[in-house]
Amino acid sequence: MKKDKFVLTGKAHLFGDDINTDEIIAAKHLHMTDAVELAKYCFIDKKKDFHKNLIKGDIIVAKKNFGCGSSREHAPMAIKGCGISCVIAKSFARIFFRNSINMGLPILECPEADKIKEHDKLEVDLTKGIITNLTKNETYKTEPFPKFIESVMDAGGLMATLKK
Repeated sequence: MKKDKFVLTGKAHLFGDDINTDEIIAAKHLHMTDAVELAKYCFIDKKKDFHKNLIKGDIIVAKKNFGCGSSREHAPMAIKGCGISCVIAKSFARIFFRNSINMGLPILECPEADKIKEHDKLEVDLTKGIITNLTKNETYKTEPFPKFIESVMDAGGLMATLKK
């Protein structure tokens, strides 16, 4: 992945604490494996028209324990299928964190995620670990991606990395 692909810009879409994988994509849709199809049902019970109100590159921002619940790869797949460029949260459920990396969806833990408001414009530098709130002219720190995670993201996920 080119270095500039590690700098993401998008509008923030907020979620609260304890967003579970069933809220991200309900179990009744797990028969699907196409990310674009899954995207149509992403957060459908939480924000009915979520996928319709996005611009490719937008960013999900949440509070603590995002992605809790069952281990379903469909959750990060649906988010990625919506065109979301990354997810920022105060904390993630461990299995969701791992599944997101495996699917090639950048996720960042940021203790200051709650300072971000709905529709704030963000710039995220994955290599430097810097989130810039362009709307508020504020900067928040997160852990930068290690080189091996950059290579997984560059390939589009773990399976794509292994195929290389």
